[in-house]
Amino acid sequence: MPDVVEIGMGRTGRRGYGLDEIQIVPSRRTRSSQDVSTAWQIDAYRFDIPLITHPTDAVVSPDSAVAIGGLGGLGVLNAEGLWARHANVEEALAKVQQAADDADLTALTRVLQELHAAPIRPELVAEAIKKVTASGVTAAARVSPQRAAELTPDLLAAGVEILVVQGTIVSAEHVAKGGEPLNLKSFIAELDVPVIAGGVHDYRTAMHLMRTGAAGVLVGYGSGPVTTTDSVLGIGVPMATAIIDAAAARRDYLDETGGRYVHVIADGGVECSGDLAKSIACGADAVMLGAPLAAAAEAPGKGLYWTAAAAHPSLPRSRVAPVAGDEDVVDLRTLLFGPSSDAEGLINLFGALRRAMAKTGYSDVKEFQKVGLTVRA
Repeated sequence: MPDVVEIGMGRTGRRGYGLDEIQIVPSRRTRSSQDVSTAWQIDAYRFDIPLITHPTDAVVSPDSAVAIGGLGGLGVLNAEGLWARHANVEEALAKVQQAADDADLTALTRVLQELHAAPIRPELVAEAIKKVTASGVTAAARVSPQRAAELTPDLLAAGVEILVVQGTIVSAEHVAKGGEPLNLKSFIAELDVPVIAGGVHDYRTAMHLMRTGAAGVLVGYGSGPVTTTDSVLGIGVPMATAIIDAAAARRDYLDETGGRYVHVIADGGVECSGDLAKSIACGADAVMLGAPLAAAAEAPGKGLYWTAAAAHPSLPRSRVAPVAGDEDVVDLRTLLFGPSSDAEGLINLFGALRRAMAKTGYSDVKEFQKVGLTVRA
Protein backbone atom coordinates (compact mmCIF):
# COMPACT_ATOMS: atom_id res chain seq x y z
CA MET A 1 0.00 0.00 0.00
CA PRO A 2 1.28 3.54 -0.73
CA ASP A 3 2.73 5.36 2.27
CA VAL A 4 0.22 8.21 2.59
CA VAL A 5 0.69 10.87 5.25
CA GLU A 6 -1.63 13.61 6.43
CA ILE A 7 -0.30 17.03 5.46
CA GLY A 8 -3.13 18.94 7.14
CA MET A 9 -6.85 18.67 7.77
CA GLY A 10 -8.43 16.90 4.81
CA ARG A 11 -5.24 16.81 2.72
CA THR A 12 -2.87 13.90 2.36
CA GLY A 13 0.23 13.26 0.32
CA ARG A 14 2.08 10.17 -0.71
CA ARG A 15 5.53 9.63 0.76
CA GLY A 16 8.19 9.50 -1.94
CA TYR A 17 11.79 8.31 -1.76
CA GLY A 18 14.92 9.69 -3.37
CA LEU A 19 17.85 7.56 -4.49
CA ASP A 20 19.82 8.64 -1.42
CA GLU A 21 17.10 7.17 0.82
CA ILE A 22 17.29 3.61 -0.47
CA GLN A 23 19.92 0.88 -0.50
CA ILE A 24 20.46 -2.30 -2.51
CA VAL A 25 20.18 -5.61 -0.67
CA PRO A 26 22.74 -8.36 -1.44
CA SER A 27 21.37 -11.74 -2.50
CA ARG A 28 22.51 -15.22 -1.47
CA ARG A 29 25.17 -15.38 -4.20
CA THR A 30 27.93 -13.28 -5.71
CA ARG A 31 29.69 -13.62 -9.05
CA SER A 32 32.73 -12.30 -10.88
CA SER A 33 32.24 -8.86 -12.42
CA GLN A 34 33.78 -10.32 -15.59
CA ASP A 35 30.62 -12.43 -15.95
CA VAL A 36 28.30 -9.42 -15.83
CA SER A 37 26.75 -7.74 -18.89
CA THR A 38 25.64 -4.11 -18.78
CA ALA A 39 24.34 -4.18 -22.37
CA TRP A 40 20.83 -3.07 -23.29
CA GLN A 41 18.90 -2.59 -26.50
CA ILE A 42 16.20 -0.19 -27.61
CA ASP A 43 14.46 -1.09 -30.86
CA ALA A 44 17.22 -2.29 -33.24
CA TYR A 45 19.99 -0.36 -31.44
CA ARG A 46 22.22 -2.17 -28.96
CA PHE A 47 24.52 -0.42 -26.48
CA ASP A 48 27.25 -1.84 -24.27
CA ILE A 49 26.39 0.36 -21.29
CA PRO A 50 23.00 1.75 -20.14
CA LEU A 51 24.05 5.36 -20.73
CA ILE A 52 22.17 8.12 -22.53
CA THR A 53 23.56 11.62 -22.20
CA HIS A 54 21.44 14.52 -21.02
CA PRO A 55 21.05 16.65 -24.18
CA THR A 56 22.99 19.67 -23.00
CA ASP A 57 25.66 21.63 -24.87
CA ALA A 58 27.73 21.47 -21.67
CA VAL A 59 28.32 17.75 -22.26
CA VAL A 60 27.38 16.85 -25.85
CA SER A 61 29.06 18.14 -28.99
CA PRO A 62 29.27 16.16 -32.23
CA ASP A 63 32.79 15.07 -31.19
CA SER A 64 31.80 13.99 -27.68
CA ALA A 65 28.71 12.21 -29.04
CA VAL A 66 31.04 10.19 -31.27
CA ALA A 67 33.33 9.46 -28.31
CA ILE A 68 30.41 8.35 -26.13
CA GLY A 69 29.05 6.16 -28.91
CA GLY A 70 32.45 4.59 -29.38
CA LEU A 71 32.52 3.67 -25.70
CA GLY A 72 29.14 1.97 -25.85
CA GLY A 73 26.71 4.73 -24.81
CA LEU A 74 24.33 7.06 -26.65
CA GLY A 75 25.15 10.75 -27.01
CA VAL A 76 22.09 12.96 -27.58
CA LEU A 77 22.60 16.29 -29.35
CA ASN A 78 20.31 19.18 -28.46
CA ALA A 79 18.71 20.12 -31.78
CA GLU A 80 17.69 23.46 -30.24
CA GLY A 81 21.07 24.21 -28.67
CA LEU A 82 24.22 26.05 -29.67
CA TRP A 83 25.22 23.64 -32.44
CA ALA A 84 21.88 24.36 -34.08
CA ARG A 85 22.20 28.14 -33.86
CA HIS A 86 25.87 29.15 -34.24
CA ALA A 87 28.41 28.34 -36.94
CA ASN A 88 31.24 29.04 -34.48
CA VAL A 89 30.20 27.22 -31.33
CA GLU A 90 33.66 27.55 -29.77
CA GLU A 91 33.23 31.32 -29.81
CA ALA A 92 29.79 30.98 -28.20
CA LEU A 93 31.13 28.68 -25.48
CA ALA A 94 34.01 31.09 -24.85
CA LYS A 95 31.42 33.76 -23.98
CA VAL A 96 29.92 31.40 -21.42
CA GLN A 97 33.37 30.66 -19.97
CA GLN A 98 34.19 34.37 -19.77
CA ALA A 99 30.95 35.06 -17.89
CA ALA A 100 31.75 32.14 -15.57
CA ASP A 101 35.12 33.72 -14.72
CA ASP A 102 33.24 36.80 -13.49
CA ALA A 103 31.33 34.55 -11.04
CA ASP A 104 28.01 36.29 -11.76
CA LEU A 105 25.37 33.55 -12.03
CA THR A 106 22.72 35.92 -13.33
CA ALA A 107 25.05 37.15 -16.05
CA LEU A 108 25.79 33.55 -17.01
CA THR A 109 22.13 32.85 -17.53
CA ARG A 110 21.71 36.04 -19.58
CA VAL A 111 24.59 35.00 -21.85
CA LEU A 112 22.95 31.63 -22.52
CA GLN A 113 19.59 33.32 -23.18
CA GLU A 114 21.22 35.69 -25.66
CA LEU A 115 23.04 32.85 -27.43
CA HIS A 116 19.80 30.88 -27.72
CA ALA A 117 17.94 33.89 -29.09
CA ALA A 118 19.70 33.26 -32.41
CA PRO A 119 17.46 31.37 -34.87
CA ILE A 120 17.77 27.63 -35.38
CA ARG A 121 19.50 26.91 -38.69
CA PRO A 122 18.62 23.49 -40.16
CA GLU A 123 21.87 23.31 -42.12
CA LEU A 124 23.91 23.59 -38.90
CA VAL A 125 21.87 20.85 -37.21
CA ALA A 126 22.34 18.65 -40.27
CA GLU A 127 26.09 19.25 -40.27
CA ALA A 128 26.37 18.25 -36.61
CA ILE A 129 24.29 15.10 -37.04
CA LYS A 130 26.14 14.02 -40.19
CA LYS A 131 29.42 14.25 -38.28
CA VAL A 132 28.03 11.69 -35.83
CA THR A 133 26.58 9.36 -38.45
CA ALA A 134 29.79 9.46 -40.49
CA SER A 135 31.65 7.95 -37.51
CA GLY A 136 29.39 4.89 -37.53
CA VAL A 137 27.83 5.41 -34.08
CA THR A 138 24.09 5.83 -33.47
CA ALA A 139 22.90 9.42 -33.96
CA ALA A 140 20.29 10.80 -31.56
CA ALA A 141 18.85 14.28 -31.16
CA ARG A 142 16.54 16.01 -28.71
CA VAL A 143 13.64 18.34 -29.53
CA SER A 144 11.15 20.01 -27.23
CA PRO A 145 7.45 19.09 -27.56
CA GLN A 146 6.76 22.63 -28.78
CA ARG A 147 9.14 22.29 -31.74
CA ALA A 148 8.99 18.56 -32.42
CA ALA A 149 6.72 18.78 -35.47
CA GLU A 150 8.71 21.68 -36.94
CA LEU A 151 12.23 20.26 -36.53
CA THR A 152 11.81 16.51 -36.90
CA PRO A 153 11.68 16.34 -40.74
CA ASP A 154 15.08 18.06 -40.98
CA LEU A 155 16.53 15.82 -38.28
CA LEU A 156 15.38 12.66 -40.05
CA ALA A 157 16.75 13.93 -43.36
CA ALA A 158 20.12 14.49 -41.68
CA GLY A 159 20.21 10.90 -40.43
CA VAL A 160 18.89 10.90 -36.86
CA GLU A 161 18.24 7.31 -35.80
CA ILE A 162 16.71 7.89 -32.35
CA LEU A 163 14.54 10.92 -31.58
CA VAL A 164 14.19 12.25 -28.03
CA VAL A 165 11.16 14.45 -27.32
CA GLN A 166 12.02 15.98 -23.97
CA GLY A 167 10.58 18.64 -21.72
CA THR A 168 10.33 19.27 -18.00
CA ILE A 169 6.88 17.68 -18.01
CA VAL A 170 5.66 15.85 -21.12
CA SER A 171 2.15 14.50 -21.63
CA ALA A 172 0.58 12.38 -24.34
CA GLU A 173 -1.18 15.47 -25.72
CA HIS A 174 0.11 19.01 -25.39
CA VAL A 175 -2.80 21.46 -25.47
CA ALA A 176 -2.15 25.01 -26.67
CA LYS A 177 -4.78 27.72 -26.85
CA GLY A 178 -5.08 29.05 -30.38
CA GLY A 179 -2.64 26.50 -31.74
CA GLU A 180 -2.52 22.91 -32.91
CA PRO A 181 -1.65 20.57 -30.04
CA LEU A 182 1.14 18.02 -30.37
CA ASN A 183 -0.53 14.63 -30.26
CA LEU A 184 2.37 12.30 -29.57
CA LYS A 185 0.47 9.19 -30.61
CA SER A 186 -0.15 10.40 -34.16
CA PHE A 187 3.27 12.09 -34.28
CA ILE A 188 5.12 8.88 -33.35
CA ALA A 189 2.96 6.72 -35.64
CA GLU A 190 4.20 8.68 -38.65
CA LEU A 191 7.89 8.14 -37.86
CA ASP A 192 10.16 5.28 -38.85
CA VAL A 193 12.60 5.85 -35.98
CA PRO A 194 12.17 4.99 -32.29
CA VAL A 195 11.08 7.86 -30.06
CA ILE A 196 12.04 8.39 -26.43
CA ALA A 197 9.67 10.82 -24.68
CA GLY A 198 9.53 12.45 -21.26
CA GLY A 199 9.87 13.55 -18.57
CA VAL A 200 7.24 11.91 -16.51
CA HIS A 201 7.10 11.49 -12.76
CA ASP A 202 4.15 9.20 -12.04
CA TYR A 203 2.48 5.94 -13.06
CA ARG A 204 -0.45 7.46 -14.94
CA THR A 205 1.57 9.79 -17.16
CA ALA A 206 4.12 7.07 -17.85
CA MET A 207 1.33 4.72 -18.94
CA HIS A 208 -0.18 7.40 -21.21
CA LEU A 209 3.19 7.99 -22.89
CA MET A 210 3.72 4.28 -23.39
CA ARG A 211 0.36 4.10 -25.15
CA THR A 212 1.54 6.71 -27.66
CA GLY A 213 3.95 4.17 -29.12
CA ALA A 214 7.11 5.60 -27.56
CA ALA A 215 9.99 3.14 -27.45
CA GLY A 216 11.27 4.67 -24.23
CA VAL A 217 10.00 6.94 -21.47
CA LEU A 218 12.18 9.45 -19.62
CA VAL A 219 11.53 9.61 -15.89
CA GLY A 220 12.47 12.89 -14.21
CA TYR A 221 13.77 16.21 -15.49
CA GLY A 222 17.50 15.93 -14.87
CA SER A 223 17.35 16.89 -11.20
CA GLY A 224 20.82 17.50 -9.84
CA PRO A 225 23.25 20.15 -8.62
CA VAL A 226 22.19 22.87 -11.11
CA THR A 227 18.50 22.11 -11.71
CA THR A 228 16.04 24.54 -10.09
CA THR A 229 12.71 23.20 -11.37
CA ASP A 230 11.61 22.33 -7.84
CA SER A 231 12.36 25.91 -6.70
CA VAL A 232 10.82 27.62 -9.73
CA LEU A 233 7.76 25.43 -10.37
CA GLY A 234 7.43 23.44 -7.15
CA ILE A 235 7.10 20.27 -9.24
CA GLY A 236 8.89 17.02 -8.60
CA VAL A 237 8.72 13.44 -7.38
CA PRO A 238 11.70 11.82 -5.62
CA MET A 239 13.54 9.71 -8.19
CA ALA A 240 13.42 6.26 -6.57
CA THR A 241 9.63 6.46 -6.31
CA ALA A 242 9.26 7.95 -9.80
CA ILE A 243 11.37 5.20 -11.42
CA ILE A 244 9.57 2.40 -9.59
CA ASP A 245 6.16 3.81 -10.54
CA ALA A 246 7.18 4.06 -14.20
CA ALA A 247 8.52 0.51 -14.08
CA ALA A 248 5.13 -0.60 -12.72
CA ALA A 249 3.46 1.14 -15.67
CA ARG A 250 5.85 -0.67 -18.01
CA ARG A 251 4.90 -4.03 -16.47
CA ASP A 252 1.17 -3.32 -16.74
CA TYR A 253 1.54 -2.02 -20.31
CA LEU A 254 3.43 -5.18 -21.21
CA ASP A 255 0.44 -7.20 -20.01
CA GLU A 256 -2.03 -4.84 -21.69
CA THR A 257 -0.38 -5.18 -25.09
CA GLY A 258 0.58 -8.82 -24.87
CA GLY A 259 4.30 -8.23 -24.95
CA ARG A 260 5.27 -4.69 -26.05
CA TYR A 261 8.16 -3.58 -23.84
CA VAL A 262 8.81 0.14 -23.31
CA HIS A 263 12.15 1.17 -21.86
CA VAL A 264 12.32 3.28 -18.72
CA ILE A 265 15.18 5.79 -18.66
CA ALA A 266 16.00 7.57 -15.40
CA ASP A 267 16.87 11.25 -15.83
CA GLY A 268 18.03 12.83 -12.60
CA GLY A 269 19.22 12.24 -9.08
CA VAL A 270 22.50 10.54 -10.07
CA GLU A 271 25.49 12.17 -8.42
CA CYS A 272 27.73 9.11 -8.04
CA SER A 273 28.04 5.51 -9.23
CA GLY A 274 25.93 4.22 -6.35
CA ASP A 275 23.01 6.37 -7.52
CA LEU A 276 23.45 4.95 -11.01
CA ALA A 277 23.25 1.39 -9.66
CA LYS A 278 20.20 2.24 -7.56
CA SER A 279 18.43 3.73 -10.60
CA ILE A 280 18.80 0.40 -12.44
CA ALA A 281 17.81 -1.49 -9.30
CA CYS A 282 14.58 0.55 -9.12
CA GLY A 283 13.67 -0.59 -12.62
CA ALA A 284 15.41 1.71 -15.11
CA ASP A 285 16.75 0.16 -18.31
CA ALA A 286 19.23 3.00 -18.76
CA VAL A 287 20.26 6.24 -17.07
CA MET A 288 20.44 9.70 -18.64
CA LEU A 289 23.56 11.36 -17.24
CA GLY A 290 24.47 15.02 -17.33
CA ALA A 291 26.43 16.57 -14.47
CA PRO A 292 28.59 13.46 -13.79
CA LEU A 293 29.89 13.68 -17.38
CA ALA A 294 30.86 17.35 -17.10
CA ALA A 295 34.17 16.23 -15.57
CA ALA A 296 35.18 14.55 -18.85
CA ALA A 297 37.98 16.24 -20.79
CA GLU A 298 35.83 15.81 -23.91
CA ALA A 299 32.89 17.79 -22.44
CA PRO A 300 32.54 21.10 -24.33
CA GLY A 301 31.51 22.95 -21.15
CA LYS A 302 35.03 22.50 -19.73
CA GLY A 303 33.80 21.80 -16.22
CA LEU A 304 30.70 24.00 -16.40
CA TYR A 305 27.31 22.35 -16.43
CA TRP A 306 23.77 23.45 -17.27
CA THR A 307 20.65 21.91 -18.73
CA ALA A 308 18.68 23.12 -21.74
CA ALA A 309 16.22 24.80 -19.34
CA ALA A 310 18.93 27.30 -18.38
CA ALA A 311 18.37 29.19 -21.64
CA HIS A 312 14.59 29.52 -21.39
CA PRO A 313 13.84 33.12 -22.47
CA SER A 314 11.43 33.94 -19.65
CA LEU A 315 11.68 31.28 -16.93
CA PRO A 316 15.08 29.56 -16.71
CA ARG A 317 15.10 26.44 -14.51
CA SER A 318 18.78 25.62 -14.37
CA ARG A 319 21.85 27.38 -13.09
CA VAL A 320 25.10 27.48 -15.00
CA ALA A 321 27.67 26.32 -12.49
CA PRO A 322 31.11 24.74 -12.23
CA VAL A 323 30.83 21.07 -11.24
CA ALA A 324 34.41 20.07 -12.01
CA GLY A 325 37.68 21.93 -11.43
CA ASP A 326 40.87 21.43 -13.43
CA GLU A 327 42.08 18.83 -10.94
CA ASP A 328 38.86 16.82 -11.39
CA VAL A 329 38.96 16.52 -15.18
CA VAL A 330 39.65 13.05 -16.59
CA ASP A 331 39.28 11.52 -20.02
CA LEU A 332 35.86 10.06 -20.84
CA ARG A 333 37.03 6.45 -20.92
CA THR A 334 38.47 6.74 -17.41
CA LEU A 335 35.33 8.48 -16.16
CA LEU A 336 33.16 5.62 -17.41
CA PHE A 337 35.43 2.61 -16.90
CA GLY A 338 38.34 3.61 -14.66
CA PRO A 339 40.83 3.00 -13.25
CA SER A 340 39.97 5.36 -10.42
CA SER A 341 41.78 6.80 -7.42
CA ASP A 342 38.57 8.54 -6.32
CA ALA A 343 36.77 6.93 -3.38
CA GLU A 344 33.49 8.85 -3.77
CA GLY A 345 32.03 7.06 -6.81
CA LEU A 346 32.66 9.91 -9.26
CA ILE A 347 34.96 7.97 -11.59
CA ASN A 348 34.63 4.46 -13.09
CA LEU A 349 30.85 4.85 -13.10
CA PHE A 350 30.05 1.74 -15.11
CA GLY A 351 32.83 -0.33 -13.62
CA ALA A 352 31.09 0.32 -10.30
CA LEU A 353 27.73 -0.71 -11.81
CA ARG A 354 29.25 -4.01 -12.93
CA ARG A 355 30.70 -4.53 -9.45
CA ALA A 356 27.35 -3.77 -7.78
CA MET A 357 25.60 -6.27 -10.04
CA ALA A 358 28.28 -8.90 -9.39
CA LYS A 359 28.28 -8.38 -5.61
CA THR A 360 24.53 -8.98 -5.54
CA GLY A 361 24.70 -11.98 -7.85
CA TYR A 362 23.01 -10.61 -10.98
CA SER A 363 24.35 -11.17 -14.49
CA ASP A 364 22.53 -8.54 -16.56
CA VAL A 365 20.49 -5.35 -16.32
CA LYS A 366 17.10 -7.07 -16.58
CA GLU A 367 17.95 -9.39 -13.67
CA PHE A 368 19.37 -6.56 -11.58
CA GLN A 369 16.02 -4.74 -11.76
CA LYS A 370 14.68 -7.46 -9.43
CA VAL A 371 17.24 -6.90 -6.65
CA GLY A 372 15.93 -6.25 -3.14
CA LEU A 373 15.75 -2.68 -1.78
CA THR A 374 15.60 -1.21 1.70
CA VAL A 375 14.71 2.28 2.92
CA ARG A 376 17.10 4.12 5.21
CA ALA A 377 15.72 4.68 8.69
